[in-house]
Amino acid sequence: MKNLTDEELMILVSNGNLDMMSILFDRYHIRIFNFLLKMTRDRDISQDITQEAFYKAIKYRTSYKKGKFSSWIYTIARNIFSDYYQSQKNKDQPLDEIEYKTEREEANGIEKSEIKEQLNRALGQLNQSDRELVIMNRYQGIKYQEIAEITGSTAGAVKTKVHRAIHKLKDHYLQNI
Repeated sequence: MKNLTDEELMILVSNGNLDMMSILFDRYHIRIFNFLLKMTRDRDISQDITQEAFYKAIKYRTSYKKGKFSSWIYTIARNIFSDYYQSQKNKDQPLDEIEYKTEREEANGIEKSEIKEQLNRALGQLNQSDRELVIMNRYQGIKYQEIAEITGSTAGAVKTKVHRAIHKLKDHYLQNI
């Protein structure tokens, strides 16, 4: 069963074989989590949204239309994040109460961690849609065509938006140095 494509597995899931979702979960949960972690900067929230994305994939399995599974699951995760983001935007929280949590690796030297911190700060200065595009394309390695399917756009428009977002990221990064 593990040699089936994502789409074949999801068709089995949509037909009622829910056990196949565990294979899809194994293939995608880390990618979805990492995408959300870059967006939220909060490990717990990212875990919650990842779990909810797979829950909704099972709950709405009959709505799967035999397209690319990765686009479908990213769209679900993206929509849940968007709902979360909108609900958080409406809360009045003083800036000093907001704590940004970032995943840090043991780096070989202070310089590498400083660069990563500056890059994360610059990434945080981008608007949500630019940050999302940069994370999907540069951090997750998702191709323009697939991002277009996820966002409901064209590959050409996505390529242009990613290019512009990278330039904005570079400008923010250079301001933080």
